[in-house]
Amino acid sequence: MKLGQGRNDAGNESERSRTGRKGVGKGPGMDQLQERILEVFCRTREQGPLVQCITNFVTVNDCANVILAAGGSPSMAHDIREAAEAVEGAAALVCNMGAIENIDAMILAGQRANALGKPVILDPVAAGGTELRRRESRRLLEEVHFSIIRGNASELRYLAGRQAAGSGVDAGGADRVTEENLLRAAEEFRELSRRTGSVTAVSGEIDLISDGNQTAVFRGGCPVMARITGSGCMQTALLGAFSGAGREDSFAAACAGAAVMNVCGELADEKRKRNGTGNATFRTDLIDAVFNLTEEQLKEGMRYEIFQG
Repeated sequence: MKLGQGRNDAGNESERSRTGRKGVGKGPGMDQLQERILEVFCRTREQGPLVQCITNFVTVNDCANVILAAGGSPSMAHDIREAAEAVEGAAALVCNMGAIENIDAMILAGQRANALGKPVILDPVAAGGTELRRRESRRLLEEVHFSIIRGNASELRYLAGRQAAGSGVDAGGADRVTEENLLRAAEEFRELSRRTGSVTAVSGEIDLISDGNQTAVFRGGCPVMARITGSGCMQTALLGAFSGAGREDSFAAACAGAAVMNVCGELADEKRKRNGTGNATFRTDLIDAVFNLTEEQLKEGMRYEIFQG
């Protein structure tokens, strides 16, 4: 694999190790991926895409609110009697397997979205955790084409046919993407993208986004994001909003989701430390950070590398 370098790689080594590699915005020395991310981010606020979410009752409110914060409009229509019809007016569809009882509605809505050429995003919550989830995740992949599949490392390792060590909805320690296993993990998820024809988005301490040809590695966020329920579901919901506004560029939409969540996680954590608050307030501050995020903050805050095959 070849590592693509952004503008800040020309700086000194201590600065690179402290901040990671950043892309740049439009203008001299611009980085193409960052320009695409910023375009998706801004278009979402300009267009206000309607995102249909078939998600779980644990995080449904957070998913709706983070879509609103990003500039989109949420529709939480999940009943099988209306799911396919509801997607006709939506710009994108999000299927969250936390709502395992709604798999049939996801398939009907997903097939309708496929027929209409609309992006469909899958969050395979605990995909390998039980026989029911193993069976239903396979059925979803067989019957619906997903533009983006976003999950933790254990969930996506299961979908890739690997041995996964997840516990409930959390990634197992042996599956997590680390600096030491980064190249191997990038190749595993690259292969999943090639097999499914979907962009794969792996979330964790290090985020990996692959379209089968290139893989972006995003760093950022904060440990408190793992101490609230729903940060992953919120990121998937954001992918719905970003995909709805930039449906021709699923890779950039997935990268935008990682970049926005990482930058906003850091901003919310800074506020938590200043105010001495806990994880419940952090959850609200995270959504507020998405709402208040500026293009300049996103441009300056995102940190990533790109691997080419």
